[in-house]
Amino acid sequence: MNTPRTSHPTRPVRPVRALRGPGGLSVRLDVRALIVVALLLIAALVAGVLLIGTGDAPIPPVDVLRTLAGNGTRFQEFIVDELRLPRVLVGLLVGASLGLGGALFQAVSRNPLGSPDVLGLTQGSTAGALTVIVLLSGSATEVTAGALAGGLVTGLGLYLLARERGVHGYRLVLVGIGVSAIVTAVNGYLLTQADLVDAARAVVWMTGSLDGRDWSQVWPLLALCAVLVPLVLVHARGLRMLEMGDDIAYALGVRVERVRLVAMIAAVLLTAAATAAAGPVSFVALTAPQLARRLTGSPGPNLLPSLCMGAALLVTADWAAQRAFGADQLPVGVVTGVLGGVYLLWLLVTERRAGRI
Repeated sequence: MNTPRTSHPTRPVRPVRALRGPGGLSVRLDVRALIVVALLLIAALVAGVLLIGTGDAPIPPVDVLRTLAGNGTRFQEFIVDELRLPRVLVGLLVGASLGLGGALFQAVSRNPLGSPDVLGLTQGSTAGALTVIVLLSGSATEVTAGALAGGLVTGLGLYLLARERGVHGYRLVLVGIGVSAIVTAVNGYLLTQADLVDAARAVVWMTGSLDGRDWSQVWPLLALCAVLVPLVLVHARGLRMLEMGDDIAYALGVRVERVRLVAMIAAVLLTAAATAAAGPVSFVALTAPQLARRLTGSPGPNLLPSLCMGAALLVTADWAAQRAFGADQLPVGVVTGVLGGVYLLWLLVTERRAGRI
């Protein structure tokens, strides 16, 4: 007697291709993720061109491209090459650093709330900058160094406090929330000790802005990204395995503590350097990895899509900040803070409905 066959719904197969190289090396490529990365890069570049042409002396996009190719007038070359191009490059690098740093923290903590804004690293960099501004009346270069040092010290303290039985999960987030509260209180105290001029200067820096950025901020960020991005991408497989749990990762041959430590160090350096260059631009590190994951539909940390998403988000937000309110230009940190706060509320509601918090 023939038994009837029952049909089972099948999950859609993702377009993944395997490329085989010399020596039998096989590389799997996620076609959808590559398309998302390409589209995000195009969006970031288009927003960058529009941002270069925006200002008191508007320049059409065609003339911007012509000037970048070396065929503009002397006036256009001065405006583009000396004044606006460094600002856009800093925006792209800061956004990319925050997007990648946020993806690394979320992969290590296996928590969508595991971002530098929540874990206190941004506040730590702010504390370092405020210390230099308020206590030392330091120059712009010294403020940048102070912000970098503050972020590194905060990252080290966060790791030491959360490392018992391995840094993972909600322990890292809870410790980070506590560290953030303490450092925020320290920042408030430092502001009360500042005179009027230094306090105004500190508040402007704390808002997060790309105004006045020049080539001196571009080169250190570019060098740091050139070193850390390849290092992080090499450990992408290990980070993907970590999301399945430490035991499974160990069974698959991943050196868990080494991968986690490399990811933490890279994330702290990227976040601290980005904050030192542009101030505490909030919520880019939180939203970029989540948006990238939703666009790719792929599990894992989505490091490269998060990097591209962060760059596109920041330059687009800066362009909107300059155009949305006419002559009253907003710092980019205000725009990202408003949009990121709305996204955070939506994320909390979604996670609660799903029973994860």
